[in-house]
Amino acid sequence: MLTRKVDNHVPSQDDTAPTTAPGAPSGARVLPGDHAKAVAIAEQAGELLLELRAELVAGGADSTTLKDLGDARAHDLIMSALAGAIAAGDAVLSEEGKDDHVRLTTDRVWIVDPLDGTREFSEPPRSDWAVHVALVIGGAPVAGAVALPDLGLTLGTDPAPAAPPPMTGPPRVIVSRSRPPAAATWLAEKIGGELVEMGSAGAKAMAVVGGEADVYAHSGGQYEWDSCAPVAVALAAGLHATRLDGSPLVYNNADPYLPDLLICRPELAEVSLAALRDFEG
Repeated sequence: MLTRKVDNHVPSQDDTAPTTAPGAPSGARVLPGDHAKAVAIAEQAGELLLELRAELVAGGADSTTLKDLGDARAHDLIMSALAGAIAAGDAVLSEEGKDDHVRLTTDRVWIVDPLDGTREFSEPPRSDWAVHVALVIGGAPVAGAVALPDLGLTLGTDPAPAAPPPMTGPPRVIVSRSRPPAAATWLAEKIGGELVEMGSAGAKAMAVVGGEADVYAHSGGQYEWDSCAPVAVALAAGLHATRLDGSPLVYNNADPYLPDLLICRPELAEVSLAALRDFEG
């Protein structure tokens, strides 16, 4: 898995020359600095969350307090870090912020989940929680990062993570510890896979990127902020990432509900999609 540390400088809109994003609307630009910006912001939020959790646990805070303060403090940090981008005309969709529909007429939209896996975060020493930061242009995630702070890992889109090592056994299908989605259990049975349990969406997706699992199939409800940054990183690593029916994952919709996804090794995409055609969930 790619581990990448950066300093506390968040690249500005002017750090590098712009380029046009593939498939982006006319006039939309992705800056080379956007990739580093996503990594830097995700890492800074992750560091804040680690410090906050340690402080709250030492003070005897309950799980609700950990969840609420974690969400709020990470959101505030990310919004502050993106202030320059917002001033330059970018928009933001955050799980913890008010949805400003100006984003629907904005070419560049940052989609963030300040704390993915609040339940896992509130249950120390669990490490399967994440921070998501992604940039969307023309509905496509073109830059992004997923920080796994408790593991000291941040995976970004440029440079992209290396391809996972070859499979050595049956496909490992990743599921939630508490509520395995029907699509995942169905798929594991159909392709002769074995189930691997893990917490947050970001942790699951990065387990596939890092070769600790082979398939992440989700059904039953998610929102754009749950999958946007993980999908950006997975695509950059050369993995397959679509809806369960094989259609593209399109972001920055008026309704951010995006209930299902499939992230897997490319060699498992065809067999997985074929098995999921018969899934009714």
